Amino acid sequence: MTVVAESAATEKTRRAVNPGVAVGGALVVILAVIFFVGGKDQGLVGQAIVSGLLLGGVYALISVGLTLIFGVLGIVNFAQGAMLTLAMYIVYALSTAGLPVYVATLLAVPVMFVFGMIVQATLLTKLTIGGSHEGPLLVTLGLSLLIINVLLMVFGGRPKSVEAPVDGSISILGTVAAWPRVLAFVGAAVVAIALKSVLESTRLGLSIRAVASNSEGAKLVGVDIGRVYALTFGIGAACVAVAGGLMTPFTSLTPSVGEQFTILAFVIVVLGGLGSVVGAMVGGIVIGLVQTVGALYLPGTGSLILVFAVFVMVLFLKPEGLYGGRR
Repeated sequence: MTVVAESAATEKTRRAVNPGVAVGGALVVILAVIFFVGGKDQGLVGQAIVSGLLLGGVYALISVGLTLIFGVLGIVNFAQGAMLTLAMYIVYALSTAGLPVYVATLLAVPVMFVFGMIVQATLLTKLTIGGSHEGPLLVTLGLSLLIINVLLMVFGGRPKSVEAPVDGSISILGTVAAWPRVLAFVGAAVVAIALKSVLESTRLGLSIRAVASNSEGAKLVGVDIGRVYALTFGIGAACVAVAGGLMTPFTSLTPSVGEQFTILAFVIVVLGGLGSVVGAMVGGIVIGLVQTVGALYLPGTGSLILVFAVFVMVLFLKPEGLYGGRR
């Protein structure tokens, strides 16, 4: 009995430790070591840390949409990167028509929300309600290829850019951060926090969480499963629309630009815990920091080695991800 009680107490204590706090503490220690004894100029390290935080905020927003779709629909959306690209080109088209980039982003969000709802209602609903796993993967993969090739036909393959509406930079703890990147981080944080509040405090959020936990039970108490699925996919598309619009001023546009974020988004979602919104937010910050600080030691694409090393290490120590099944 004593052994059982001690084991239960140990398990309770283990679960009481917030993964975000543990990871945050570990990151602070590692970054402090790199800053003071890492063999690199402290100014460069500080700049990399600030850049990683700003980049991680945008990564988090892209991943929140992906993890929300997985948590409710139980499918991995292979079209997430292509949808990000589509949103960026919508912002580009509206910007070239004379609208400020952030106004164009506000207009792109409802467009992508409706697009996501239509995709779910017309292509995925029967497959997801029927419990198919292979079907949605193939449909979203095909949708990704379709979006990329349509954009290639319409806009061509030459890189395009959008002029940032706000020039200059801001000083943060002795480092320099461009205003467009700061605004992207702030916008991503506001949207992520608002989405978290919606999921926790509204009737729609309750329905989404009910379907995510037990779709059959939710259906028995009157929840329209098909409607929740469509709304969830629409919200996921709206999240990438915000992220795409915020990134457009400092990202070169090509029809395949979103694909590089697809892999990172999958890493972040699995790292944070499949279906966990908070996990996606924490994972985005972690990966952003690992990528930018790691680039000091492994320039170019070499920093991705560290990203996947952290990913594998976390899965080895905690296979369910940092936040497991939490939402």
